[in-house]
Amino acid sequence: MTTRRASAREVVALVADDFTRFPDPPGGERAATPDGPLGWPGYDASRERAARRTGESESVVCGTGSVEGTRAVLIAFEFGFLGGSLGERTGDRLEAAYSYAREHRLPVVPLVATGGSRMQEGMLALTQLQRVARQSALTREAGLPQIAVLRDPTTGGGWATLGAGADVVLALPDAQVGFAGSRVRPPDADPAAYTAEAQVAAGAADAVVPPAELREVLGRWLRLLTGGTPRAHRPAETPDTPGEPAAAGTGAVPGAGGSPDGPPSGSLREPAPVPVALGVADPPRTGWEAVRRARAAERPRARAYLDAYFSHRLAISGDRCGGVDPDGMLCGFGVHRGRTVGYAAQTGAATRPAGYRTATRLIRLADGLGIPVLTLVDTPGAANDAEAERQGAGAAIAELFGVVATARTPITTLVIGEGGSGGALALAAPGRTWATPDSYFSVIAPESAAAILKRPPAEVEATADQLRIRPQDLVELGVIRITEAR
Repeated sequence: MTTRRASAREVVALVADDFTRFPDPPGGERAATPDGPLGWPGYDASRERAARRTGESESVVCGTGSVEGTRAVLIAFEFGFLGGSLGERTGDRLEAAYSYAREHRLPVVPLVATGGSRMQEGMLALTQLQRVARQSALTREAGLPQIAVLRDPTTGGGWATLGAGADVVLALPDAQVGFAGSRVRPPDADPAAYTAEAQVAAGAADAVVPPAELREVLGRWLRLLTGGTPRAHRPAETPDTPGEPAAAGTGAVPGAGGSPDGPPSGSLREPAPVPVALGVADPPRTGWEAVRRARAAERPRARAYLDAYFSHRLAISGDRCGGVDPDGMLCGFGVHRGRTVGYAAQTGAATRPAGYRTATRLIRLADGLGIPVLTLVDTPGAANDAEAERQGAGAAIAELFGVVATARTPITTLVIGEGGSGGALALAAPGRTWATPDSYFSVIAPESAAAILKRPPAEVEATADQLRIRPQDLVELGVIRITEAR
């Protein structure tokens, strides 16, 4: 038995109120050519039947609506109209919708259900993907968020542009999602690989959301991501001054409440360090004590700090390159004192390449939207097994170093545990890194340093002292700042 698919109007009603449909853009002259640009026999008749069946004149319905209080441009695909396929007139509507979003400074929410490009229009249909890709890129450049919802099915170019190209990708349970549709896959292909759940597992989508929760989750994402000052609208930047954050947006969340001691509206500010009352208050006496504290099983980890810092938060998942690192890196956006802050937090495990790439994705998105970022450093180092090398560990770390160095939004770092070499330093903001008393930061682990220097195991503790890895040592060296218990 085939489950009935929701229409474009029904899915809009599911997530939004006060929907106002855009008028049809210019382009009706395209219909003057019988059976379309290719003269495909029966094409006009197919369109007429689709229009009668669905009540729509094209495969997308575009307009504005309010999602839990946030106005957005909604692009809803009507799968009942020629399989939600993209043709020239579809491209006209999509271009007009994105242009409206930029003109009125609104986020874009594609509600995708499509089988791909329209065969009856040939290459002219396929090239609509270039139009869509350009509109998406211009919208990202303007600092406006794009949150896609993948419905059943989301395949072909619609997945590879409107879907996978969004900043945050949500999906409905059991939706068919993949570049290849069901009729063009290899006959022995595993159908489980072409599902929403598989795309989340592969790092290509962020979360599967049940229909009953979609409005709430989508509304929370829109509130989080519309609180910053987009790059294109930021004040002119001044040269960096030591200890001063670069220019960025406030990250204020509409409707999330304010804070009496928060910055006034329109001010520029980096995220405040997390209070360290979660851990110990006194600095370690020796280098080896610093190591033992950082490795202690009872020490608070990233989730405890994030829970203490944010009133609520939503996670992003995946590096968009086929990988996830849920055990090594937590990334997302949350609300702190009424303002949105992005976060990238190591969990105490060795960070894998997908974790570094996910952190890079997070910082790039936050930078474009004018949202400050908090990073938590806690790793013995980057994963160094053979699989990590095959997955491009070096390139992933290099990319993160680059994005942290060039981000124009403030990044604030707190070292909460182990700071293991370059795998930890890649996540640390130069000049804006603090450390808790139960942490250390080192060029190399003391055990590894002793092994390289051909010292016996008995000299590991002395080597830790020589490396000067305690928080107070790092303050004296000018590498980090130290927090105070509050």
